Amino acid sequence: MTVRAAATADAIGTAGTTDAAEIAAWLRLTRVPGIGKAAVRQLLAAFGLPQRLFALDAAALSRVIPARHANALLAPPDAATLALVERTVAWTAEPGNHLLTLADAAYPRALLDLADPPPVLYVKGRLELLARAGVAMVGARNATLQGVEDARRFAGALSQAGLAVVSGMALGIDGAAHDGALAGPGGTVAVIGTGIDVVYPARHRALAHRIAEAGALVSEFPLGTAPRSQHFPQRNRIIAALVRGVLVVEAAARSGSLITARLAAELGREVYAMPGSIHAPLSKGCHLLIRQGAKLVETAQDVLEELGIAAGAAPRTAPPPAPRADDLLGAALAHDPVALDVLCARAALPPEQVAAALLALELEGTVERLPGNLYRRLV
Repeated sequence: MTVRAAATADAIGTAGTTDAAEIAAWLRLTRVPGIGKAAVRQLLAAFGLPQRLFALDAAALSRVIPARHANALLAPPDAATLALVERTVAWTAEPGNHLLTLADAAYPRALLDLADPPPVLYVKGRLELLARAGVAMVGARNATLQGVEDARRFAGALSQAGLAVVSGMALGIDGAAHDGALAGPGGTVAVIGTGIDVVYPARHRALAHRIAEAGALVSEFPLGTAPRSQHFPQRNRIIAALVRGVLVVEAAARSGSLITARLAAELGREVYAMPGSIHAPLSKGCHLLIRQGAKLVETAQDVLEELGIAAGAAPRTAPPPAPRADDLLGAALAHDPVALDVLCARAALPPEQVAAALLALELEGTVERLPGNLYRRLV
């Protein structure tokens, strides 16, 4: 799928990238030591799609990244990368499997709020859930029986209201939230800290299969990636970015759930917390969040009201796919620099749609972004 095709896709359910050469280029780009996600975005903004990068010389690439990284990028892929490409191409050919890149229309635009959005996402299941309005539910792995029951009940109610419930498929609160959400039309999204083909924890194998069939599994890690402690905080930022709010059900004073809540607040998402006994260790994290400004919730209806959703009413989904790139170029862009608000006025489109189209056009190399949030047409 080309960027032009991605930008003009008619539905958010576009299958993603399936071309073997494109997959190879994206995976090569994301596997070079020393080139992080921020550098990847800089390279894409400067030169376009990954396939174009590999046609350049080190001198050109060195204008954006250090020379040693440029040389590493242009080195022939090693055996492990070639094997991963072959495996990934075969994986994308299986029904329900999707590889999303920053150039795909179905890539969740909410993740662009991150300073380091994953260049590649592996999705197994219902791709449209990534565009649905959602609430994250997180909490302790060693949750109490009451906490598990609360998580399952709240998730069911939120899903019945049409919200996608997002969590990390960990033991305890996460697993209960996924389980409860699967009973409703909103569905559930599990953002995992392993390769999409690795189930962790193992006792959630049956749950993972249910989510793949009726919800969506999401990972930024290559196929076959085993669980590592540093992956789970990375995973948490995706959970926080995908949703409109994060609900912490139970959490100790030092908990990864508090990291997710902090990330959500930094991204402008709502943070909710369930209160508990002052004597309960797993209430201390929630009480800390409430003291810091999180909204205290006692029922799922509290969350729905905060989001402006009536019980039983379908929430607004994410913005529709980006407008046609050709239409935007012809009607709004010029060779002279144009501000984003001017483009929105010319095209009669909301800022989020125009920004999505501009990102695709930047990657294609037909539009250049200038300082001051100005854009100009290159062709």
